[in-house]
Amino acid sequence: MWPGLVQLAKEGGVNAIESYVFWNGHELSPDNFYFEGRFDLVKFVKTVQQAGMYMILRIGPFVAAEWNYGGVPVWLHYVPGTVFRTDNEPWKYYMQKFTTYIVNLLKQEKLFASQGGPIILAQIENEYGNYEPSYGDGGKRYAQWCAKMALSQNIGVPWIMCQQWDTPDPVYHGGTNFGRTAGDYVTTSYDYDAPIDEYGLARFPKWGHLKELHEAIKLCEKTLVNGERTNLSLGPSLEADVYTETSGACVAFLSNSDNKTDRIVQFRNMTYNLPAWSVSILPDCKNVEFNSATVGSQSFVVDMVSEELQQSASSSNGDLKTLQWEVCVEKPGIWGEPDFNITGFVDHINTTKDTTDYLWVTTRLFLLTQNQLHTPFFKIIAAHNKVITVFSCSNFILNLNCSLYLDSNEILENNISAVLSLKSKGHALHVFVNQELQGSPSGTDLTAEIPISLKAGRNEIALLSMTVGLTSAGTLYEWVGAGVTSAEVKGLKNGTLDLADFTWFYKIGLQGEHLNLYKGDGLKSSNWISTAEPPKQKPLTWYKLMFCHLLVLGKVLVDAPSNNEPIGLDMIHMWKGLAWLNGEQIGRYHIPRSWFKPSGNVLVIFEERGGDPTQIRFSKRKVSSICCVVSDDHLSISAQSWTSAVKEPNDIKPAARLGCPDSTRISSIKFASFGDPSGACGSYTRGDCHDPNSVSVVEKICLNKSVCDIKLTDENFNQAFCPNTVRRLAVEAVCG
Repeated sequence: MWPGLVQLAKEGGVNAIESYVFWNGHELSPDNFYFEGRFDLVKFVKTVQQAGMYMILRIGPFVAAEWNYGGVPVWLHYVPGTVFRTDNEPWKYYMQKFTTYIVNLLKQEKLFASQGGPIILAQIENEYGNYEPSYGDGGKRYAQWCAKMALSQNIGVPWIMCQQWDTPDPVYHGGTNFGRTAGDYVTTSYDYDAPIDEYGLARFPKWGHLKELHEAIKLCEKTLVNGERTNLSLGPSLEADVYTETSGACVAFLSNSDNKTDRIVQFRNMTYNLPAWSVSILPDCKNVEFNSATVGSQSFVVDMVSEELQQSASSSNGDLKTLQWEVCVEKPGIWGEPDFNITGFVDHINTTKDTTDYLWVTTRLFLLTQNQLHTPFFKIIAAHNKVITVFSCSNFILNLNCSLYLDSNEILENNISAVLSLKSKGHALHVFVNQELQGSPSGTDLTAEIPISLKAGRNEIALLSMTVGLTSAGTLYEWVGAGVTSAEVKGLKNGTLDLADFTWFYKIGLQGEHLNLYKGDGLKSSNWISTAEPPKQKPLTWYKLMFCHLLVLGKVLVDAPSNNEPIGLDMIHMWKGLAWLNGEQIGRYHIPRSWFKPSGNVLVIFEERGGDPTQIRFSKRKVSSICCVVSDDHLSISAQSWTSAVKEPNDIKPAARLGCPDSTRISSIKFASFGDPSGACGSYTRGDCHDPNSVSVVEKICLNKSVCDIKLTDENFNQAFCPNTVRRLAVEAVCG
């Protein structure tokens, strides 16, 4: 996607691309570097260079950015004595080592401006001012060290240190945090309503309005750089910033800081209308080329258009009507041998080291009758109507400790109801008792009371602990933990049973992850079972059926969606999990077109709780309508028509410009009205005043064209309509 995104930004008037460098994406373990695929930093910088643009490189290497662990590799937390982002020797050692590695990599390719490359600025650290006071003198010393360390790199371009107070820096394109790269509880979309959306489409009218702003500023560039600035008051909340050169060239910015009232101002013997909370740009101190509150750019209606999965002809059955799935069902709880067992609970992140979201935490609880206490299966050491520890349970798993509990003296014949009380530092849990899902609490520092059903004899309690990204910023954020901290069974006749006294068995990750079922040889694993009807939940038996088919990994060969629109994966009928396309982890759930093969694509879905995989669809992000509204008092001089000749404001009539996305043309006009129409794109309505020829005029000018300009001239529209009022032309067209 990089070349297209960079080119679209350039077309929008941008001349520099800014990007982070993600330490945990590049140094997977100490001195184990990775620069392939979407982490190919040199390729990205060269893509910017080839577009004739500049680069601002935010090396960090702490970045925040709602990115997992703030971009810092998790392994660094486990280097003895390390404290992040303060005057700490291990932290400074590894930070400088990585920064130097990146700088040298880019120097070798001659990518800094001092070497003829595109990188004109570099950044060290990120947004530290908010947290520096929390680290005391160590924070102050660290900030000073950062600056000195950066300057010692001798890159020949300035370094900056970014400070953020209230809101994110302006984002022109945020994109998608694919896979597991998003921070805690952060959606994988990093869209931020940016001018280029997550899918790589220009977001109109914002993209178009900013393009006009950039063009206006470029018209003023020479005078802004070389001229002398003067500030003039034009009245309350009104001012003019004027730049003049000795040659007589002049640029003016007229501003109205009143956020409610439009104002009329006099400047250099001319009258100007300044809308509330706006700035007008006059590249010649006479004609208004741009006003920030006057939006004349077209807008889009963008829909997600569903498209069913199409079986690839290369699939084994060759039947394009019925998708042939392969399914692998995991058994809830420990698979294979436990990684370890311990009395009580451990921190989730310290255990998984963020190699996976998932950690199985299981124990076994035996509810015994008096008669069962005397069977040869159990060698009892102590029995005091509480937890009983045994050396072995021969009808269970040999040589593994388990826990027994005597529930009064009554014989337990039927299931009994109880409540499992859980506490966790987050982020989510799936709770199973005897292979059946009991609940799925989620949140930070969560407390859950989950009704459960226990039986006489052995009961297995299996908790699937999950993280959803790691904390990306904050004072000492690397010490924020996750996972179960307390578990109790309430409602038994002898009172509350504290399961912290029990032996718990731990298994890191899912079996499917360890088998790599989503890529390579794992796609051919014998664990896959073919079926035309993949397991799905059924009405009114949701929980029971879902228990049997929980943790389903589904695989199917699919063709790439038609045409060239951006693609998403519609998972509305699924609950939560992960997805892979051709071995690339999607996240949730934008799929770059470049990840598709022409046919034979392998889509793998991991679903945690159960859903209906037959309802999974591709969704194409498609522009369904384009719209434009322009008034007869709209700015008439565009940057494209600007010359050094002096213009009169009435020289050029306003025009509505419509443009279709690539490879499409205007196929029909849904709405057109010159007069006083109202509404927004997709819902325009005629007003009391309407030129009946509006539609035919627009059709004549625009049909079958990719771009058209509809001028508000006497030849096109009856100017007698709506006398003594500002008239507007509103148009909605369809591209096809």
